Amino acid sequence: MNDNISDKDKKDWENFLSSDEKLPNKDLKFSKKKILKIKHIDLHGFTLEQANKTIEKFIDDCYQNSVSKIIVVTGKGLHSNVEKDPYVSKDLSILKYSVPEFIENNSELMKKIIEIKDAEIEDGGAGAFYIFLRKKIIK
Repeated sequence: MNDNISDKDKKDWENFLSSDEKLPNKDLKFSKKKILKIKHIDLHGFTLEQANKTIEKFIDDCYQNSVSKIIVVTGKGLHSNVEKDPYVSKDLSILKYSVPEFIENNSELMKKIIEIKDAEIEDGGAGAFYIFLRKKIIK
């Protein structure tokens, strides 16, 4: 390796150090987070049929409007009336389980969805989940 620095390089370096010129920080453009367009829906008090129809329309509307993240609040099922009916499963009739299952079994909805995952505690925790939507395909 050559340790000799040319006079021109030394002069350029001194000019650079004495200059007040600001160089753009290239790292900043990579550190900016993508801004998500987020919508919420609360399904508390809905019957299973109402919830499924509502969530299907809501996902379609959000997809058409380029929403990237949906927060779906279903509740935890603690106040559900399924305990009174011995013929209904106590777990599967709760919106918390049934709505994501309905979405996953609907192939048209799944074409618009990247991922469904559990919500963070600040967004409802065990009583909510996220739906991340694909970008709308413009034809």
